Amino acid sequence: MLRRRAPLNPLRTFEVAARCMSFTAAAEELNVTQVAVSRQIRALEQYLEVSLFERSHRSIKLTESGERLFPAVNRALDDIDRAVAAVSMRGRRDVLSVHTHTTFGQRWLIPRLQRFHDRFRNIEIRLTASAHPTVDRNAAQAVIRTGTGTFDGCDAEFLAPVELLPVCAKSLTRSWKVKDLPDNLARQTLLHSLARPNDWAAWLASVGVKHIDATRGLKFENSVLAYEAALQGIGVAIGVRVLVAQYLRLGSLVAPFPHVLPLDLGYYLLIPRGRRMAPGMRIFRNWLLEEIGSELGRS
Repeated sequence: MLRRRAPLNPLRTFEVAARCMSFTAAAEELNVTQVAVSRQIRALEQYLEVSLFERSHRSIKLTESGERLFPAVNRALDDIDRAVAAVSMRGRRDVLSVHTHTTFGQRWLIPRLQRFHDRFRNIEIRLTASAHPTVDRNAAQAVIRTGTGTFDGCDAEFLAPVELLPVCAKSLTRSWKVKDLPDNLARQTLLHSLARPNDWAAWLASVGVKHIDATRGLKFENSVLAYEAALQGIGVAIGVRVLVAQYLRLGSLVAPFPHVLPLDLGYYLLIPRGRRMAPGMRIFRNWLLEEIGSELGRS
């Protein structure tokens, strides 16, 4: 006997409603009315002869049957989306919009984009950058930015910690006769990013140095310019480890003092809450984690 299959549209509607825990949000994502969502869910419940949601005046909650059904439907729809994308991407490009901090974009992401392109030639990254990247549900598909891990309206995935350490050109340290932190730094020009004005003060305080003025030196609009000044041998910049790791590995910058200060901040990949991660974006996300893990020595 040929078994009946549950209709796909009600299943997809159920998955979105269960993921968003809102018929209104599901209607917005699916670009239909809330009445249409309710009708699709009711049709699925009648087909299955079970209730999937407990409905109240202002909220919904999955029933036990709904809790059992949701993860299976979610995985199945992910498989369908990946299969469809694999077929439909033949002969065309999948375009991903990514918005990030200027320094992260210039100093970390752009130098690695060729590696991404070599592996995934059917995925095109459209990168924008600013001092304060924000999520726009109608524009950027993903945002990479710093924070504590809680972002309004977004699902956040941790990428890398924000850790501070001084960096400079190796030529600058040749006159340093001993590893004496206060004396060596006191004779050097401190390089500051106006986007991160408190980094030098925080790092100096963490090593107990109080007599060096943490505000003196040269100030630049962003960390990109401060790092460039360090590369030119102008002074000592306070670097974010994930952003300067490649320069330290190549030897174009050195870390003359071993102390690394972790902050209560990290880099996060943000996706608007309730939006399904497209197959191409999932590939980009996995590549980001792989690259950063390799950079920071994570397994």
